Amino acid sequence: MAGSLKDQLLKAGLADQKKAKQIDTEKRKQKKQQTKARKSGLALDNQHADLQAKLQQEREEKREKDRLLNQQREAEKREREITAQCRQMIQQQQVVVPDNAEVGYNFVYDKKIKKIYVTDTLQQQLSRGQLAIGVLDEKFYLVPDKFADKIEQRRPEMVIRIEAEETDEDDPYADFKIPDDLMW
Repeated sequence: MAGSLKDQLLKAGLADQKKAKQIDTEKRKQKKQQTKARKSGLALDNQHADLQAKLQQEREEKREKDRLLNQQREAEKREREITAQCRQMIQQQQVVVPDNAEVGYNFVYDKKIKKIYVTDTLQQQLSRGQLAIGVLDEKFYLVPDKFADKIEQRRPEMVIRIEAEETDEDDPYADFKIPDDLMW
């Protein structure tokens, strides 16, 4: 087992003579370049400095990219948390509408007129602004006003408010209100 690794590989037939000579010449060329660079002193240092600067720049770019990605993930996480809080408030604080509610209450949602059935007292509370309509997965729930405020601060698209109409001072019909429960 004496001899160099090259000799052992040649004897075992794992390498041929031509490849061995080619590797030897490449090694000699590399050594010559290194000795020239050492003698000149600057060539190796410049190559080394350029390489270091390039690596440093790549590290900084990666660090910046990671920082931006983390910010994006944190923002998405906050958005999901806020949405979950709003969902929970609507589910826990919803006013239960009895099954026998017969009064249809119309409102506008997503540029369309929607209808929910409520009782007379719930209709009056909606028209006075004591209740608001919470939206969860295209379903509508009645929510007390104070919780609707909290939800609206976080996710305004999850709350539908019934606003009282402002009366014009010069309106001659201001004294004649149209009732909410008017049936045609």
